[in-house]
Amino acid sequence: MTASAEDTHPTPGRLAALLIDASTEAVSATGGHAGGVYLRCRTPGLLRLAVLAGLPGPLFRPWWRLHVDRPFPVADAYRLGVQVVLPNATETMRRYPQFAAGLPFQFGSLYIPVGAGADPFGVLTVLRPSVADAAEVLGVRDRMARVAQDLGTALRGLEDGAETVAWDDDPLCVRPAATRPPVERLGRFAWDPATQTVTADEALHLLLGVPPDGFPGAVEAFARTVAPSDPHLLLAALRGASVGRPPHLPLYLRGPEGALRLVDLWSAEEAADLSGMWTGAGPVKGIVLDPGPAAVADAAADLLPDGVFCLDRAGLVVYANPRAAHLLRRERIELLGRPLWETVPWIGRPDVEDHLRGALLAPEPVHFHVPRPPAQAPRPRPSEGDWLSFAVHPGPDRLTCVIRPAAGMRDTSPADLAAGHATGLPSANRDPAAPPGPDGGTGTASGLVPPAPLYRPIVLAIALTEAVTARQVSAVVMREVLPAFGGRRLAIYLLQDRHLYLAWESGFPQGFLTPFEGVGLDVRLPGVETLTTGRPLFFDSMQQLTDAYPGIPLDATEGARAFLPLIASGRPVGSCILGFDRPRSFSTEERTVLTALAGLIAHAMEKAQRYETEAALARGLQQALLPRRLPVHPRVETVGRYLPGTQGMDIGGDWYDVVEAGDGLALVIGDVQGHGVQAAATMGQVRSVVRAFALGDRPPDEVMSATNHLLIDLDPGLFASCCYLRLDPATGLAQVARAGHPPPLLRHPDGRTQVLDLPGGVVLGVDPRARYPVTELMMEPGAVLALYTDGLVEVPGGDIDDGIGALRVALAKAGGPAARPGGRSLAAVADRLTVTARHAVDRPDDIALLLATRRDAR
Repeated sequence: MTASAEDTHPTPGRLAALLIDASTEAVSATGGHAGGVYLRCRTPGLLRLAVLAGLPGPLFRPWWRLHVDRPFPVADAYRLGVQVVLPNATETMRRYPQFAAGLPFQFGSLYIPVGAGADPFGVLTVLRPSVADAAEVLGVRDRMARVAQDLGTALRGLEDGAETVAWDDDPLCVRPAATRPPVERLGRFAWDPATQTVTADEALHLLLGVPPDGFPGAVEAFARTVAPSDPHLLLAALRGASVGRPPHLPLYLRGPEGALRLVDLWSAEEAADLSGMWTGAGPVKGIVLDPGPAAVADAAADLLPDGVFCLDRAGLVVYANPRAAHLLRRERIELLGRPLWETVPWIGRPDVEDHLRGALLAPEPVHFHVPRPPAQAPRPRPSEGDWLSFAVHPGPDRLTCVIRPAAGMRDTSPADLAAGHATGLPSANRDPAAPPGPDGGTGTASGLVPPAPLYRPIVLAIALTEAVTARQVSAVVMREVLPAFGGRRLAIYLLQDRHLYLAWESGFPQGFLTPFEGVGLDVRLPGVETLTTGRPLFFDSMQQLTDAYPGIPLDATEGARAFLPLIASGRPVGSCILGFDRPRSFSTEERTVLTALAGLIAHAMEKAQRYETEAALARGLQQALLPRRLPVHPRVETVGRYLPGTQGMDIGGDWYDVVEAGDGLALVIGDVQGHGVQAAATMGQVRSVVRAFALGDRPPDEVMSATNHLLIDLDPGLFASCCYLRLDPATGLAQVARAGHPPPLLRHPDGRTQVLDLPGGVVLGVDPRARYPVTELMMEPGAVLALYTDGLVEVPGGDIDDGIGALRVALAKAGGPAARPGGRSLAAVADRLTVTARHAVDRPDDIALLLATRRDAR
């Protein structure tokens, strides 16, 4: 393989090996910063990041799981089976604002589906330097597509061999091949002067070329193996360290063939708290580093007055000078070869993580400040020396970090400190030394504080712009808020007539919330009091909750809870409950962010309630204005269908009608522009006018012209399309006039279909001088006439002529009452023509369909 998995993961199996190879090969083929594979999992509709190559996995925890219906490029590539190319941050923001808000850095990205067909395996993705135009990465995309195709073929082979191709674990974080060969190797050892023996870890055995069972245990032999030219220097340093006098700087010794090796030593007193890091015990411990050609530069950096340390792209510390160790209050032995946020947990802050993500993904250096926890007792406020200034310089294989005490922090105003992330400084109110919480709370098993982050209000605000119903708002909160804070449960209550009613719940035991349905505002419950007082309530554990509210029913024996008031513009809307599986504390920053999120949720819910009120009114208008039943005629059968849209206001201005006009029938279909109450009301007016003229048996052109003038006089600000056909049931002669409406379709008794591309005028309500020519046609017994609105044949980004052609084919295949003995009924034909639209989750427009057929005279 081209990369190795982190030590925290087991040896990868065949599936993991394929994913690792594909990820690292994609990074290499595209010159990317990082790459990875999202794979389907056992949870329907969910993708999981299986492999991440070239970036520290914990820093990107919010993107480990992704729903396929999210407006993210990975989801589009998987759901639609398309390649997504985002050359730069500008294009990313234009097409995927939620994704860009979460990673607001200058980078480009590519997403290639893995496995074609209706059941893809996942998506191969690469993050790379930005370019001006997508044309510049077409060659890169093609190379990456070949990698994805090979991976899909290999995964199909695994599946054919009865191996499950799914991923339900955390991602494997791997290091891709470096742009230059890796030369640094590091091993650890311990020396016990009482026995004169040395014990070493496996890495040191490999570095020295000594098998595990053949290492010379005596200290003299160890010194000769490490430094054949200078064994006396190493022995002297070891003996000095054993009596509490270790060297202040690493020893630069000569290995075989004169190559430099660095040895750093600690006495037992200095390393007393590090015993868990060693397999052996002894009063002197140390490391041996074979730095390769970088030794001279490292030796110079060791003498710099500023702290300098380097991180590889997996987040491990590969170099730290003594000054960096001093400023970070850690021994070098603690830092080297370990993730920075594990050995220096107070750096694991959301704002610092955001800066480090920026340094990993963007080409420019990043500068920020971090408060350092007090060395002894906490002080009441930061003072000079408690803040460190960081400068992070990105490189192809590693980050170089320069740290120094931040000057002038004593004079920083409280307002500047409170500004937090906006000024580049974290909030001074939070205790930076507070330990991370347990997994599922603010912390993780690795000790990293997950990004419960300051950019979440931006991401949530963007996501909420697309949510128009209370259920959609709740789903956005579930998707965007809970994962960011490690939550597992959500309940949203809305206020109605001074009582709270459950609008959404997820994760609570079945039936647990039933007793709280419809509680009044005089009941002493945290979900009620957070709304009546306007103050959020946070409980670190169930014990805190029961202490504050004795006797309250509990849904778990442990876990934290947050109760947030939903108040919009000073008006109470409801309350939101977040549940966590384990106890956890809420920092000042998190409380502030959650309170801000509650405000966004409240405004979205208020908007949703207004929408649902208006939608209910529109639905009432629609139901009242559409015909309850169509006229029954002995010679003509008619069937109508109406499907509301699934986006926006759901209710539009489409309508159909059948009117008895003298000794004939008038068949009408129309579409008023827009959606909502106004569109439905305008539709009602237009339908009434058309119906009145039809009852008077006016010619089709007069009906269209008169309706056009009346709509212009009413001036609703909307226009309408319409198709009006007067049919003589006895002779089959039809007269048709169109006003900007799609052409009718006619299926002849022999099965032939045609598009009746009849001449017509402009839409109604635009031009008072418009004329609407009349066309005559014959409708034979057994023929089927189809009138429809554009929602049935038009899809975003598609050609309406292609949609009309597809409907014509569907009508031909649907048959008809006269197609053959026992043929489909006209109602069955209507159902067949609308079956795809009925099952579409995303239906941007409403649909109306009117079918008519002439019966044989008997």
